Amino acid sequence: MPKINGNEIRPGHVLDHNGGLWSVVKVDHVKPGKGGAFAQVELRNLRNGSKLNGRFRSADKVERVRLEQKSQQFLYESGGLLVFMDTQTYEQVELPAEILGDRRPFLQDGMTIVVEFHGDEALNATVPQKVTCKVAETEPVVKGQTAAHSFKPAVLDNGVKVMVPPFVGPDEDIVVNTETMEYSERAPAARQKPATE
Repeated sequence: MPKINGNEIRPGHVLDHNGGLWSVVKVDHVKPGKGGAFAQVELRNLRNGSKLNGRFRSADKVERVRLEQKSQQFLYESGGLLVFMDTQTYEQVELPAEILGDRRPFLQDGMTIVVEFHGDEALNATVPQKVTCKVAETEPVVKGQTAAHSFKPAVLDNGVKVMVPPFVGPDEDIVVNTETMEYSERAPAARQKPATE
């Protein structure tokens, strides 16, 4: 496994640290008045979800682990576990639902997502950055109110609350950015449904 210096750690990296595999959530580079600069790193354990804050100086060497990314189709949730299937081999893997955190509501039946593996062990999953959702409820469209910078609250069909432009009404499909949890754009006319066999 390649070793990197402490100042090369970036969010999204996976590190072999303290006998566990940790995903880098956040990195702040700190340059104190006295002493050398260091990276203040927030880590999440990929096996049990625990969090850890660590300090890495530029001279510190850490092992960066490269996870294999595979596209998997979401099948169903059972007992707090999400079940995914490899569409080539039909092998199924299970991951705890909390691995997706706030983004869990965006996971839709039949959706293809990226699951990260370390050897044969599935460790992490990410939903697509942009997901189409239906607006379940929001205030009605007000004629003449077209100011692009004014937003109103809306509830999506998955229960997530987002702010939408005034021209968006109930039952409209919109695209939501799952990283920022914000309205991105109106969805194209036909909502893309995953093909089912």
